[in-house]
Amino acid sequence: MKIGFIGLGNMGGPMAANLAQAGHEVTGFDPAAQMPEGVTAAGDAAACAAGAEVVITMLPNGDILRKVADEIVPAMRAGAVFLDCSTVDVDSARAVAEQALAAGLSALDAPVSGGVGGAEGGTLTFMVGGDEAGFAKATPLFDIMGRKAVHCGPSGNGQAAKICNNMILGITMIGTCEAFALADKLGLDRQAMYDVVSTSSGQSWSLTTYCPAPGIGPESPADRDYTPGFAADLMLKDLRLAQLAAESAGADTPLGLAARDLYETFVEREDGEGRDFSAMLPRFAGRDRG
Repeated sequence: MKIGFIGLGNMGGPMAANLAQAGHEVTGFDPAAQMPEGVTAAGDAAACAAGAEVVITMLPNGDILRKVADEIVPAMRAGAVFLDCSTVDVDSARAVAEQALAAGLSALDAPVSGGVGGAEGGTLTFMVGGDEAGFAKATPLFDIMGRKAVHCGPSGNGQAAKICNNMILGITMIGTCEAFALADKLGLDRQAMYDVVSTSSGQSWSLTTYCPAPGIGPESPADRDYTPGFAADLMLKDLRLAQLAAESAGADTPLGLAARDLYETFVEREDGEGRDFSAMLPRFAGRDRG
């Protein structure tokens, strides 16, 4: 398949490389990143998209996605699939999809879960919104870049699934970190707390798969001095997107709002920038109730 890939940073680069390694003809464009092995460089975004059966984008935010869409939609051939794997606001995803559909294209919003390791290993999960025909055409590519793709409904629903999932994740990680910090102050050993909670009603992915306490449970970023597996900066981005969506939809999300505010303080006014999102534990453990 002839594929255009725009946005070849930490996530897009390995994804494009996996597609090329699988035998697809991949042309790439990124104004800053190097071309992955097996990917042919294009001079600009429009040239990257021209003639491709599927154009994949992996971009930082909705504003950039809209600008790139303005460049590539007119250059894409009728019937091609515009597959956006960025994590952006729902409104931008739906606006770009409408633009693509009006031009005779299929449009999919397919944000991912799994981080850089998942991109490199081809084990990402894709949450996909858009038309059935486009999803069917892109499925063989999802199978190369990831291990699971879930069709969540019409355009924008992929982004909706991503931000709802990550709002839960942000909230549960904060709760897990608060509980460990409270256990410390009550004199409860962290291993004992883990052994109880991991098999009780407080169990969560944040505890048993991505434990924020060093030396407890499976290896996690906490064991590497909170070197990011999923950066606090990215969690803040997703929690902000969740609040934008909540405001747009008129949804009451007080815990999501509180999580956003805590990560905003952690990243912008404390020492959270560049650290894993689970570094909330030392943040809480080092504080006393005022």
